Amino acid sequence: MSPKTVLRTSSALALCAFAGAAAAQDTTITIATVNNGDMIRMQGYTDLFTEQTGIAVEWVTLEENVLRQRVTTDITTNGGQFDIMTIGMYETPIWGANGWLIPLDNLSEEYNVDDILPAMRAGLSHDGTLYAAPFYGESSMVMYRTDLMEAAGLEMPAAPTWDFIREAAAAMDNPETGVNGICLRGKPGWGEGGAFINVTANSFGARVVDENWQAQLDSEEWSNALNFFVNLMNDYGPDGYATNGFNENLSLFQQGLCGMWIDATVAASFVTNPTDSEVADSVGFALAPDNGLGVRSNWLWAWALAIPAGTQQSDAALQFIEWATSADYIELVAENEGWANVPPGARTSLYENPNYAEVPFAQMTLDSILAADPNSPTVDPVPYTGIQFMAIPEWAGFWTEVSQEFSNAYAGQQTVDEALARAQDIVNEAMEAAGYQ
Repeated sequence: MSPKTVLRTSSALALCAFAGAAAAQDTTITIATVNNGDMIRMQGYTDLFTEQTGIAVEWVTLEENVLRQRVTTDITTNGGQFDIMTIGMYETPIWGANGWLIPLDNLSEEYNVDDILPAMRAGLSHDGTLYAAPFYGESSMVMYRTDLMEAAGLEMPAAPTWDFIREAAAAMDNPETGVNGICLRGKPGWGEGGAFINVTANSFGARVVDENWQAQLDSEEWSNALNFFVNLMNDYGPDGYATNGFNENLSLFQQGLCGMWIDATVAASFVTNPTDSEVADSVGFALAPDNGLGVRSNWLWAWALAIPAGTQQSDAALQFIEWATSADYIELVAENEGWANVPPGARTSLYENPNYAEVPFAQMTLDSILAADPNSPTVDPVPYTGIQFMAIPEWAGFWTEVSQEFSNAYAGQQTVDEALARAQDIVNEAMEAAGYQ
C-alpha cells in the first residue's frame, strides 16, 4: 500500500515542525505490534509519517501470544528492544504503576486526549494518568450470515441468548457444504481462547475466584459454561477448533465457512470488506449472548501504543503515537479506504461523525463497548476488576495454563471435569503463592 494522501491538518503541521531536528538525528524507532489487520494497515501508511518527520520506523510484527511474551520479557528485564509496544488494558495499568512505561501526560492540545472514549481512557490509565493511547478499542459481538439465518427461518435478536445461539448454529450447520454452524476461539492463551471462555462463563454466573480469592472453577456454573461450549463446538464447530484463535476464525468466516462467529467487534470491517470476504454483503450483527442473568458475554479491550521506560527515543516515539492514534489518522484511512475501515472504538468524535454513522456495524460496536462493565464483570461479586481478565499481575501466567487445560478438553485429550479440576488447582496455587489467600 502506498497512499498518496498527505495530511494537511494541525497535527500534521505540528509534526512537520519537528522534521528538521528528527531528520538531523537520523532517528529510527522500533515498534512491536500484533499481526492483525488494522495494525498491518497502519504499517502501510508509515512512509507518510517518515516523510513528515524524518523518523524512520522498524516493525516487529508478531502473533498475539508471541507478542505478549516478547514485550513482557522486554519490559520486565528493561531490555530496550522496543521504543513503542502494542499492549492492552490488562498490561497498561499494571506496568504504569510499576514505572515501566512513560506517562502520556504531555500529549499536544491538537491531539485532544479528551476525545478518547471514557472507557478506553480509564482502562489505559493508572491513578488518572494515561500510559497508553488506544489505536482502536473493542468489545465482542455476534457476527452472522444473514442469508443462512433467513434460509433457516430464524431472525437474530438484537440481544440473543446462548440458547438461541445454539438453535441457530444447529439450523445453519451444513457438513455437506462445509459450513459450520458457529466458529469460536479455542486456542490456548489468556487473551485468545482463555478470554473467550472467561466471558462465556461470566454470562453463566461463574467467576474465577470468590470474594476471598478462593478458586471457583469447581462450581456448577463453570461446569455448565464449559460443557455448553464444548458441546456446542463439537456439534456445530469446525474440526480442530482447539487451535483456532482470532485470525483462524476470521479466515473461516471470510471464506463463508461459518454461520456465526462471536468475537472482537473490530472484525466487522474485515468480514464486510468485499475485497477479502466472500460473504461481505450477507453479514449481520448482534450483542454478545447472555443467559438471562444480567451479564452478557462481551469483553472490553483496546490495542494501544505505549512507550517503555527503557527507550532512548521517547520524543520520537511520542510523535508516532500522536500521529497513529489521532483523529487525523482516522480521516486518512477514511479518505483512502472508506469509513468502514477506520480503526474503531477509540474516539468519541468518530461516533459523532455522520459519515461513520452510516457504517452498518458502527452503532452495534458502540453499544457493545458501552455494555461492558469491568467494575462489575460477573453475576456474583468478585474482588477484582476486568471482564475477560483479572487485573492482577499473576493473571497472564496462571490463566494461560488454565486455557491450555481447556484446549486439551476441546481436543478430546481430557474430560471437562478433569480440565476444571486441574484449573481449580492452578488458580488456588497461584492465589496462595501471590498472597491473595
